[in-house]
Amino acid sequence: MSRPSDHIDSAPPREDPDIVQPKLGFVGWLRFLWRQLTSMRTALFLLLLLAIAAVPGSLVPQRSSDPNGVVQYFNDHPDLAPFLDKLQAFDVYTSAWFSAIYLLLFVSLIGCIIPRTKHHFDALRAQPPRTPFRLTRMAGFRARLLPADRAADGPEPIGAARDLLRKAGYRVALYQDAKSTSVSAERGYLRETGNLVFHTALVGVLFAVGFGGGFGFTGQKIVVVGQTFVNSIPSYNTFNPGRFFSDASLSPFSIRVDQLDVKYETKNKNAIGTPLDYTAHVTATEPGESPRPETIKVNDPLEIGGTSVYLLGNGYAPTITVRDPQGNIAFQDSVPFIVQDPNNTSVGTVKVPDGLAEQVGMTGFFYPTKGQSQTAAGAMTSIFPGLRDPLVTLNVYVGDLGLDQGVPQNVYSLNTDKLKQVAGPGTKTASLEIAPGQTVQLPNGLGSVTVDGVKRYVGLDIHHDPAQGWVLLCAILILGGLLASLFVPRRRIWVKAVTNDDGTVTLEYAGLARGEDPNLEAAVAGIAEQHAAALARTPVRTRTEST
Repeated sequence: MSRPSDHIDSAPPREDPDIVQPKLGFVGWLRFLWRQLTSMRTALFLLLLLAIAAVPGSLVPQRSSDPNGVVQYFNDHPDLAPFLDKLQAFDVYTSAWFSAIYLLLFVSLIGCIIPRTKHHFDALRAQPPRTPFRLTRMAGFRARLLPADRAADGPEPIGAARDLLRKAGYRVALYQDAKSTSVSAERGYLRETGNLVFHTALVGVLFAVGFGGGFGFTGQKIVVVGQTFVNSIPSYNTFNPGRFFSDASLSPFSIRVDQLDVKYETKNKNAIGTPLDYTAHVTATEPGESPRPETIKVNDPLEIGGTSVYLLGNGYAPTITVRDPQGNIAFQDSVPFIVQDPNNTSVGTVKVPDGLAEQVGMTGFFYPTKGQSQTAAGAMTSIFPGLRDPLVTLNVYVGDLGLDQGVPQNVYSLNTDKLKQVAGPGTKTASLEIAPGQTVQLPNGLGSVTVDGVKRYVGLDIHHDPAQGWVLLCAILILGGLLASLFVPRRRIWVKAVTNDDGTVTLEYAGLARGEDPNLEAAVAGIAEQHAAALARTPVRTRTEST
C-alpha cells in the first residue's frame, strides 16, 4: 500500500536563528585532524595503503636487494627506467612517499593506543558495574526459588555465588539494596589486553624494521672456490648500507670457500639438469677463535659476526691466463662468468690493462656442456648445467679500457666505446674457442690465451639486521594478541538474591556480552547449576523465564 502524497517521514530540522555554530579556528582544526588521524579507521586505511605502496617493490628490482637487476632493467628498458627512477621505484622502501605512509601509520597507531591503554587501565582498576534492576532483560536469564528453610539453614547464597565466580576467573563485587543482595562479576579483560598487545606489537614491528633498515646493511660477493672473503667494504661486489650505518659496525670475520657440492637430476628425462641440492663447504674465522668448518645451503644461512650469510647463487669461473709473445704472464685469474639460463650458459669479461702491446678486453660465453642452440641457427648453447664438455668463446677488443681515469667500473661488463673489435662477429677473425687445457693465439700477434681449468664460484648475500630478533618477538606478540582478541570472550554475569515476604529467596541469574558470545547463555546456565549444587543437598524447584 502506497503512502499519501503529503506523508512526511520525519519533521524537517528546526532552524533557530539565535543559535550560531562557533568556528573551529586553527587549534580546533588541528584537534579535528589529530582525531581523524588517530582513529582506528584511518589506521586501517593507512595499513592497506602501505601494503599497496609495497607492490612496486615486487614488480621491479630494488637496489637494496638486486643491484645487478636494476642495471639490467636499465639496459632492457632505457626509456622507462629513468622515469621510474625519478619516482624512486627502484628504492621503494626508502622512498619519500613510502616513508610518509610509514610514518603516518606509526603516528596513527600510537595515537590510537595511548588513550585506549589509559581507558583499559582505568577499567582494570574499577569494580564491576552495579547489578541491573531488571535482569529479565539480559541474556540467559533464569530464576530459582530457594525455600525458606533452605534459605535460613543453608549457606549464604550470594557469598557462595561470589566464591564460585572467583574460582571461575571473574572479578567480583557485592551490592545490596533494601530487598536484594547481588554479586556482579566480570571477566575477559584479556580480550582488550590482546587487542592492545596486537597494536603495540605492530608499532614495534614498524619501529624495528625502521631501526634495522637504518643501522643494517646488505651486500653481495662472488667468491671462487679456494678464495677467501673478508668482511670489509672493499671486498664486496655490491654494498647497500642503511642511513645510519657506520663502517665501525662491520664485524671482522672471514669466510674461505673450500668446496661447492651440486647435484643435478640425471634420471628423470622430463627434468634432466634440474638442480637438486647446493651445499657450500666453507671455513669461517672470527677474531680470537680457531677456524671452524661450516656449510651454507639454500635457505640455511651461516650466522657469523652478527650477520646472516646466504647462498644466493653459483656458477663457473674458468681460470684464464694471458701471455705476451715472449710467454710472460700478463693476466691470470679465475674469472666468474654470470649465469644466463638454467643450463648455466654464462657470460664473462676479461680485462688486460698491462703487459701486452695494447690494452685488451675480452667478452665471451662459457658453456659447461656445449651444444647447438634450438632457437638460433649456428649458435651454441649449454645443454646441461654440469661440466661434461666445457668450452669458452671469446670476442677480443683492443684500445682504451678506461681504467686509467680512476673511474670505478663494473668488473662484469666491458665498455667498448673506445675499443676496436679484432675477433668475433663482424670481424675477419672468428671468436676464440678454447676448451680447458687449450691455448689459442690472440689476433695481431698480441700473445696467447689459455684456459687452465674451470672452478666453481658461489654468490654470497651478507645481511645484517640488528633488529631481526625484535621483529620476531613482535611478530609472536602480534599473533598472540590477535588470538586473544578473537577468542577470549568479554562477559558479565550477575547473581541476585531477592528475599520474598514468605521467607523464600528468589535467585536470579543473567549475563551480558561485549560483542558476539555464542556461549554466554550456556555459561550462565552452568553458573546457575553449580550454584544450586553448592547451596542445596536436595534438588530445588526451578523455573526459567525469557523475554
